[in-house]
Amino acid sequence: MKKLLLVGAFVLAMSAVSFGQGRMQRTPDQQVEQLKTQVTGITDDQATKIKAIYTVSAKSMDSLRTANAGGDMRAMFTKMQPINDAANAKIKTVLTASQVAEFQKAIDARAERMKQMMQNQ
Repeated sequence: MKKLLLVGAFVLAMSAVSFGQGRMQRTPDQQVEQLKTQVTGITDDQATKIKAIYTVSAKSMDSLRTANAGGDMRAMFTKMQPINDAANAKIKTVLTASQVAEFQKAIDARAERMKQMMQNQ
């Protein structure tokens, strides 16, 4: 019985450690590079402006992650959504009309992936 309890505790501890590590967040530079693969024709000037938007957004997100350490992930994601929406709106003002359409398509695809992830948890 003690062995079974010990094994159960070990499995639980390992699950908590692996969940706590999570995945690393992309830097603003990495986010711009990824955006360049999703939206064609982003100029250096646009990339600089978008990086500044992502940098401000990242600081706000980091504050939420720090405040929510070990807390309810769904609640944190709910608080992050307005930050993402504001960043996306600002990015759209930097892009051309055709780029906005591509950007919106990427946003929609990401939202669908997140929806699927949340349903599977």
